[in-house]
Amino acid sequence: MKRLWVSGYRSYELGVFGETDEKLKVIKYSLKKQLTQYLDDGLEWVITGGQMGIEQWSLQVAIELKTDYPDLKLAMMLPFNDFGQQWNENNQAQLSQLKARVDFCEPVINAPYSGPQQLRQYQQFMLTHTDGQLLYYDRESPGKPEYDYHAARQYQDQQDYPINLVDFFELQDIATELAELDQQEF
Repeated sequence: MKRLWVSGYRSYELGVFGETDEKLKVIKYSLKKQLTQYLDDGLEWVITGGQMGIEQWSLQVAIELKTDYPDLKLAMMLPFNDFGQQWNENNQAQLSQLKARVDFCEPVINAPYSGPQQLRQYQQFMLTHTDGQLLYYDRESPGKPEYDYHAARQYQDQQDYPINLVDFFELQDIATELAELDQQEF
């Protein structure tokens, strides 16, 4: 797999509201493990959106991984050209900083938001421009990633398209692993 679409829950859906939240440490550790495995298997591009949550965190982790994987390329594909403009100043600044650090950043639709059809077009673009999906989504816990999951499942009817779901059980296992590692360091 050369091009991976990474997406998942928004920060508010996970109850993560700051950089010091313990849940964020677990999520970023999980992202690092997942992305490292893909990179060791030949991944060239991490492609994601700019949503606060898994998408931005995956880019932050991937930027760190570029130290060990300098050929890794990062793309932030935004669904429309005024994406994030309704956010507060801090969140807009964080988005701008990430845009400046990725290798490629463009809107899929070069127009302001006009309706949900743009989001479906965005999903279709992401599916046809990636080789698989890493999705932080638990089918027992509905949320925004449900739409991306169902779009990818439908796409699988026509195309070989692996979906790697990371659910809350897996994140709990990661939290346990991380706690054990922290104890070993004491």
